[in-house]
Amino acid sequence: MKGNAETMKLVKRILLGLVVVFAAFYLITRPEDAATAVQGAVDAVFNAVGSIGTFFMSLVS
Repeated sequence: MKGNAETMKLVKRILLGLVVVFAAFYLITRPEDAATAVQGAVDAVFNAVGSIGTFFMSLVS
């Protein structure tokens, strides 16, 4: 059991490293596209927060 948990930690660490390397590569090679992707993600978060706020305001009224 203990070996399996350590293996999972190692796999997660490797995957996180690959994601970071890919993000850095994408940022360096295509900065405009990376900025557009980040802007889209931020917009999605703000839209989600606004929708949740609208939901709770509807519950209250």
